[in-house]
Amino acid sequence: MTAKRVILELGSGNDLHGGDYTKAAIRAVQDAIHHSSLTMLRTLKIASATMLVDVTIGVQRPEKVDAAAVKATLPHGIVTVTVVKGGLDVPDEVAGDVAVIASAAVAVKLDLP
Repeated sequence: MTAKRVILELGSGNDLHGGDYTKAAIRAVQDAIHHSSLTMLRTLKIASATMLVDVTIGVQRPEKVDAAAVKATLPHGIVTVTVVKGGLDVPDEVAGDVAVIASAAVAVKLDLP
């Protein structure tokens, strides 16, 4: 069988003070997954541990995201996390700070006939 995308959820998250890209990424993923209920897994009698979860995070400084920490926040499935350039940094020159805004796309794929 071939894994087919059955869900795509989008989210955004931020760290308004401190410039923590991982914190913003985790918040974006949590925003995305809290828009879904995977009731179809029970209906189709599919174990949640077998679903493939592909996470894409967009931030201005991808190298500053701890992908393993983002992955650890997802409760089910075989998870992959990819971090790309995207999102938004909003500098505060007066305070010497940056607000980090992250975007997340969480895709769930299932092996279906």
